[in-house]
Amino acid sequence: MTNLSVAFSLILLIATLPWIQSLNPKKPVISRHDSQKQTVSNIQFYFHDTVSGKTPSAVKVAEAPTTGNSPTLFGAVFIADDPLTESPDPKSKEVGRAQGLYGSAGQQELGLMMALTYEFTAGEFNGSSIVVVGKNSVMHTVRELPVVGGTGVFRMARGYALARTYWVNTVGDAIVGYNVTVIH
Repeated sequence: MTNLSVAFSLILLIATLPWIQSLNPKKPVISRHDSQKQTVSNIQFYFHDTVSGKTPSAVKVAEAPTTGNSPTLFGAVFIADDPLTESPDPKSKEVGRAQGLYGSAGQQELGLMMALTYEFTAGEFNGSSIVVVGKNSVMHTVRELPVVGGTGVFRMARGYALARTYWVNTVGDAIVGYNVTVIH
């Protein structure tokens, strides 16, 4: 071994020593929070994804060299800051924003890999958010997406979102109704 690899090994050993010493195989650590009451919340809102016009809420930021030849736009990646409203009417009260990214991840079907934070800016959950990460098979009537976390009242949340397309045009602008069940 060279002096450099010996020094690196010693640094690694010293850095992990406190963690190794804290392990005690005779005394397992069990942390339970059964006393915490869990709440189930059902939330409904409409997601407005606009890719056209002078002020789109979602923009393409990357694409593969073959995306233009793909019927599913495979390889296209979008960044979104989409409004969430109480009703499908774009002029209805805004209750939040969906911010994050989605990309076309299906070669055989139009399937989006979505990673979005749905932040609520009005109502009962103002200041809280949920995180949705998963595949959205947009051609299916109803899509189920996992809720994998959140902030505020939704800290450590889990659950699912059911998405149904309410309206879509030929350029890809869409209004999607969401019914979300969150355990928090």
